[in-house]
Amino acid sequence: MTRVVLLGSSPGPHSSPTGIKLASLPGAPTVTERLHSQLASLDPNPITITRSAAGHPGHVDQTRDLADDLRAVADAVEHSTENLFIIPTNSLIHDELIYQLSKAKRGAQALIAKVPRPDEDSAEEIPDHVPIDEADPEIGHQVLESLKVRARAGRSRVVSVGTAHHMVTRPNAVLLGPLHLHQRHAATLAEVAREMADMAHLFGDDDDLVQLLVFGLVRRGVSVGVRGRRDLFFSRVHSQSEADEALAAMSEINEDKAKLNNAVKGADGFFTTFFVSTYSRYIARWAARRGLTPNQVTLISIAMGVAAALAFATGTRGGAVAGAILIYFAFVFDCVDGQVARYARKFGVLGAWLDATFDRFKEYVVMAGLAVGSVVAGYGDVWTLALIALGVQSIRHLLDFSFGAANRRKPPSPLPTLALSAVSDTDLRRALETRRATRNTGVRGLLKMWTKAGKFRPVHWARKMIVFPIGERFAAIAITAAFFEPRVTFLTLVIWGSIAATYSLTGRLMRSLA
Repeated sequence: MTRVVLLGSSPGPHSSPTGIKLASLPGAPTVTERLHSQLASLDPNPITITRSAAGHPGHVDQTRDLADDLRAVADAVEHSTENLFIIPTNSLIHDELIYQLSKAKRGAQALIAKVPRPDEDSAEEIPDHVPIDEADPEIGHQVLESLKVRARAGRSRVVSVGTAHHMVTRPNAVLLGPLHLHQRHAATLAEVAREMADMAHLFGDDDDLVQLLVFGLVRRGVSVGVRGRRDLFFSRVHSQSEADEALAAMSEINEDKAKLNNAVKGADGFFTTFFVSTYSRYIARWAARRGLTPNQVTLISIAMGVAAALAFATGTRGGAVAGAILIYFAFVFDCVDGQVARYARKFGVLGAWLDATFDRFKEYVVMAGLAVGSVVAGYGDVWTLALIALGVQSIRHLLDFSFGAANRRKPPSPLPTLALSAVSDTDLRRALETRRATRNTGVRGLLKMWTKAGKFRPVHWARKMIVFPIGERFAAIAITAAFFEPRVTFLTLVIWGSIAATYSLTGRLMRSLA
């Protein structure tokens, strides 16, 4: 479960009015009623912090002023043993965006909007790296979506936040509203909220409550990740006319398409991205709408893998071609099962275990089928090569799982902190620059350069392919088995697999030493 906190109050003039109807939706709910129904799956009894309890269903904590708001937030989250989802009550938002934010793997994530470049219609972002000596801290007065631009956001996280009293270096973004926090940050949020309550007299009428919370978190060294709306909708509405306009704009966005796209992993390999996921998502949607479960799709994939092994074992050219086609579609359905799970929100421990275990099973049983087929066809005994290929891949799997487990135990590198009372963020920015400089030396510097090289598409895809992911392995098996004898297939698996193991092991050793 997730602890949901609804903010019905803001220190600015745009408080959250109740009673705004969404007439074009079934039942004509109010904005607040719709938001409550959307969040019911996360928390059936959310806490609403508001100046006026009228029109707010559920548990309401009525406050008098900003200091009260901040103390109420602290009380609501301080002892939480669940993740937190904080959002203004006047939010008009897609269900899929709530899902993506609430399932974020980062410890803290906020929805933001960045200021467009000057004199440009596009929303292309301002470059993130701004040398500290090029800009002076300022109180942001520019307005974006009814919010003062008082946050500095980089590519992946909030760098600094200001207020009507606290200056920030070159602000370029606003925090739109939704904020997701891992439970480990609950105590920190409560602490900074109480401290800010004691200094509430310093904040202005145009300071937003969500932005203030992120201000406190960032100054406490919490890494608050950022994401934009992308192909989904979010807006705060303050009047009936704004709600009508926002609802019309939201209806023009295809939420199901965004949900389907989100069902596809964003970090897949070259072969999977261009030769499977381009259409497998539509199979996943078709399967989900007909009630097929991810586990049932996994069983289809397993059956195709076994059928491919049997076809390879015949030792005939027709069997090899049939096996190549079957192993390709076994991989397609291996992708589809995960996409069905993400699209239909059907996750389970059994499904995850089946998927991880039988991926290996299909690969190994196909190798066995190829080896048998080689003997049947008279190509000769390739069992030694098959065992070497199997051994190389087993070692790679072992390295993958062991490094992943060890890496999860590695504590994150701490970020600089800054007292809430500091008027300027200059010291924070200098500390960040020093941290950046120290992290760009030695082994860490080499890793940083290699990471930056990934912005070039050829390098990006070359790095994806060199590690020989499962999509490339199944493609290599299918293509070589269809056109050549099994010996070529096993040599390809051994050579490419050895290169991938060497590359991965080198990178992991460097990351362990960095």
